[in-house]
Amino acid sequence: MEQRRKILPGERVCQICGKDEHTTEIVPAVLVRPAVAKIIKEKYPEWSSEWFICMDDLNHYRNEYVRTLLELERGELSSIEQEVVDSLRTHELLASHVTEEFESHLTFGQRLSDRIASFGGSWKFIMIFAGVLCVWMFINTVILIKKPFDPYPFILLNLVLSCLAAIQAPIIMMSQNRQEAKDRLRATHDYKINLKAELEIRQLHQKIDHVLSHQWERLVEIQEIQLDLIEEIRKYRSKELVPIKPESSAR
Repeated sequence: MEQRRKILPGERVCQICGKDEHTTEIVPAVLVRPAVAKIIKEKYPEWSSEWFICMDDLNHYRNEYVRTLLELERGELSSIEQEVVDSLRTHELLASHVTEEFESHLTFGQRLSDRIASFGGSWKFIMIFAGVLCVWMFINTVILIKKPFDPYPFILLNLVLSCLAAIQAPIIMMSQNRQEAKDRLRATHDYKINLKAELEIRQLHQKIDHVLSHQWERLVEIQEIQLDLIEEIRKYRSKELVPIKPESSAR
């Protein structure tokens, strides 16, 4: 445990890092939540309600409390939850454009398969494909009726369609797998954002409680000063209202 300098009576100094109220905001120990104070006391057994702590150290132990809370609720922290806790400590933003980041790492073949799958599932492809079938059958049944290159029942056409389906099916499946990976990445990102929002709301409640407690302490001090002033005014007026006894006449 690091050595801390001796604190003079009445001096508002963080007993953990040694910073004074002129360099950072100092919080009385009595305003620290009991759960957070318990974590501080584990590291500093001599922690008492007469101590002071700076906001930097207080936020650090608040993050430790959040980590402990998550471990109690979910067991060991996952890498995602650890990343969220670290972002709280460093005030780092987690929001990002997941789709752009995912697509920036795609290869040329993956982009090509996505475009083929997108085209194969469109009305444009259906109309073009239906037109090709009609033209194929029209040529072999009307134009080249005497010597067609693919007579009825269009065995060559069936072979072409089978080959097209055999090639198109795995391409569509590859595209669907990438879409599922993108959806999982987006779901993970949403989970991190929601978890961080929940933890920040908890910390916001703690900060609001701290502000209210601090304001209440100030109001109590102001009220005590007002009571002292009222008491002084009352004493002063009581002295003014004391009747002056007339001097006894000379005999």
